Amino acid sequence: MPRLLADENFNGRILRALQRQIPDLDVVRVQDTFLYGTDDQTLLQFAADENRIVLTHDVETLVGYAWERVRSGMPMPGVIVALTNQPIGQIIGDLEILLLASQPEELKAQIRFLPL
Repeated sequence: MPRLLADENFNGRILRALQRQIPDLDVVRVQDTFLYGTDDQTLLQFAADENRIVLTHDVETLVGYAWERVRSGMPMPGVIVALTNQPIGQIIGDLEILLLASQPEELKAQIRFLPL
């Protein structure tokens, strides 16, 4: 199962619901680390170093930096973007399906948008 890094603004309700649905989910919240308040490039480098897929709502900046990493050949384990204008239940369900049905290698250098 993919290991995750939740961006500091990622919806906590979604994370809690996922952890109830997938008890062995390996997720680190940025606000619980030294990364809190850091820039997107540093966050993406940490995710690459730790082989963690980033969960975010940030379509403005983080997605662009992730694509830069892919284009330049830098490691990028993946980004999952949960769009905030969608029902939270649908995001949780789609995220659960994506995580349970995917191997980490399948998400490398990928940016997936939810809902699916």
